[in-house]
Amino acid sequence: MEIATESLTLTTADGRIPCHLAQPAAGGQYPAVIVVMEAFGLNGHIRAVAERIAREGYVTLAPDLYARFGSPVVSYDEIPKAIEYMEKLDDAKVMAEVGARIEHLEGWPEVRAARIGITGFCMGGAVAFKSAAHHTVDLKAVVAFYGGASLAGDSALLARIKAPVLALWGEKDELIPLDQVQRVEETMRRLGKT
Repeated sequence: MEIATESLTLTTADGRIPCHLAQPAAGGQYPAVIVVMEAFGLNGHIRAVAERIAREGYVTLAPDLYARFGSPVVSYDEIPKAIEYMEKLDDAKVMAEVGARIEHLEGWPEVRAARIGITGFCMGGAVAFKSAAHHTVDLKAVVAFYGGASLAGDSALLARIKAPVLALWGEKDELIPLDQVQRVEETMRRLGKT
């Protein structure tokens, strides 16, 4: 499907946040997906993911969560620097940022407001999980790529999730202990989550 892309800046209570927008070029209404970046910033990979999802018939919006720090993009071989930026993020502000993006999408005529989902990678996967627990009415689907296993012990947060969740982790990923992954899965099943 042919798509159109643009960089735009959207206002939140915390300031102006740049975003990458990708959407089908043909008119009409489409479901939407918020694409949450990795700890490396709003880089070419995340933009490409947003565009790939848009080609499948979605309006996608990828916010720059590092705008508060000057919008750095960190190379994949600078993991300590990426972690440094990631640790500067404030969960409450990030959840407010996701909420503001949902609000923007719900108000756009090309978006089917009742069909908004979220996906993210690594840090963004954890943000997607947390967002599902904080924006229970608005988010209808969650896909978390190798993120969110650290929530294994937070059954109160996982209990609030209403949307179906597809969580993907690498069995041999040395950075994410398999026991955490299994505990998330067990907790979600025990809580009756999809």
